[in-house]
Amino acid sequence: MNRFDYLHKTYRQARERARKERILMMSRSEPNIHANGTSGYAVKQGTNQGMVLAHHTARSTNNW
Repeated sequence: MNRFDYLHKTYRQARERARKERILMMSRSEPNIHANGTSGYAVKQGTNQGMVLAHHTARSTNNW
């Protein structure tokens, strides 16, 4: 295998891998974070249904 064949092969493999990764990322569904005004992810099913995970709160600095 000469240099050009090797470069062409590695380039083609990299492009094919990037294409497959892009297709996989596009087919994934994201959880609905920050829905309905929450600052976390609300569990939809299971024993913890309705619970908000990773809920962040910030204290007000305007306390006169």
